[in-house]
Amino acid sequence: MSFFSTRGKSCVTASQAILSGLAPDGGLYVPAMFPQFSQQMILSMVDMSWKERAVQILSAYLEDFSRGEISEMVDAAYSAERFDDPAICPVTEIDASTALLELYHGPTLAFKDIALQLLPHLITRSARKNGEQREVAILTATSGDTGKAALEGFRDVPGTSCTVFYPLEGVSRIQQLQMTTTAGSNTHVIAVRGNFDDAQTGAKELFSSAEFAAEMNQAGKVLSSANSINFGRLVPQIIYYFSTYADLIGQRRILPGEEINFVVPTGNFGDILAGYYARQMGLPIKKLICASNRNNVLADFFHTGSYSTHRMFVKTISPSMDILVSSNLERLLYETADRDGELVSLWMKQLKESGGYHIGEQRHDWLSSVFAASWADDRETKREIRDLWQQTHRLVDPHTAVGGCVLGEYRRNTGDNTFAVMVSTASPYKFAQDVLSAIEGDEAVQSRDAFECAARLEEITGVPVPPQITALRDAPVRHKAVCDRDAQAMRAAVLEEVCG
Repeated sequence: MSFFSTRGKSCVTASQAILSGLAPDGGLYVPAMFPQFSQQMILSMVDMSWKERAVQILSAYLEDFSRGEISEMVDAAYSAERFDDPAICPVTEIDASTALLELYHGPTLAFKDIALQLLPHLITRSARKNGEQREVAILTATSGDTGKAALEGFRDVPGTSCTVFYPLEGVSRIQQLQMTTTAGSNTHVIAVRGNFDDAQTGAKELFSSAEFAAEMNQAGKVLSSANSINFGRLVPQIIYYFSTYADLIGQRRILPGEEINFVVPTGNFGDILAGYYARQMGLPIKKLICASNRNNVLADFFHTGSYSTHRMFVKTISPSMDILVSSNLERLLYETADRDGELVSLWMKQLKESGGYHIGEQRHDWLSSVFAASWADDRETKREIRDLWQQTHRLVDPHTAVGGCVLGEYRRNTGDNTFAVMVSTASPYKFAQDVLSAIEGDEAVQSRDAFECAARLEEITGVPVPPQITALRDAPVRHKAVCDRDAQAMRAAVLEEVCG
């Protein structure tokens, strides 16, 4: 299968798309078509393991990888040593009409592990397939969870290095420690004096800089990305939508062919876009419900058809969604524009030059038939954490709680009680202070650090603190680099850290 740039000026194979990450014209790679899965094919997944389902989905897109190669990569990525639940992404009950998709059972306790445990295998094999002899230098910006998941995935992988930019004051204390304590001879972590949008914009400018590419080439390195702009990050996420549906049939929660809704907390739009791809492939999804925090640029876009970054950036208790420029939305725009790369290029030019664009009424009507959207502030998010714990004894992180708020609002406003899946993106212990504050009040976190809050949370809920969190308390901080938020400062930091 070929892959096209969303801006219309590039066509490559799957391995080339994965190796390069971003297209030369600045666009994102998308598949030439969506493979179709019949209801019989979906039903056959009920009796499959996670790994078997993964091979089915990945093989449909990655045609220049053999089925044997894909099976080997899947076996290595989703081993029992890396995931603490054999289901990988278990689906558990909240109530009669709602389930929780738990995506936090990997090594870094966040949904990014599902893709980033596989991506190093995809990239190294892609390099070999394309005769690439240079070191693959992974460069990525993170709003919190991608960073550690990328570092952990690429740590000490031969022929690669991994550099992560994160906003200095824009992640939780646990997220920061997860990154800055990472071992490995090929890992680099750089804090940016700015927010995630600053880090992401700077990283994209580096990818599009011929001068920077030449400097990296001279050092024997070729750039690639672990952000969800890389199709190799997106395609593994499609798996868990199909797997969830198969599990629900197996649990007799739904009937084969029955439509369901997914509510997805998202900032950069990759997680929910994977759900859209699954829907296009034939999965019976009625609505994809986009849940935002106070940085509600996506919710506003789905309500109005206009995307505007002319708004205040707000630091929230769900920091992985503190984003105003949502990269993966470009892939959805490509479909909305009937795959007109020139029109997408125009919208992206308008976004860069004037901070926004409008897609038109007809296109907005089409989006509204597939997506719903809303947002929740920190107060509502904390209330949802507390209510879910008190009513169902389910302990969730702030991002998942945003999804719970939005799902409740959607059901009240529409009367749509279709069976719904709440996508749970991270362990609550990555945000122990805010979760404890939600359950016991602000006074409970006073004079307690993140680890003491985690211990108290375990004491009152009986939910064990993951060992990955406990281990951070005494782990040495290995990465202390800090740079300004402009692309030139980030470039200098990379050259110093990676090229010495």
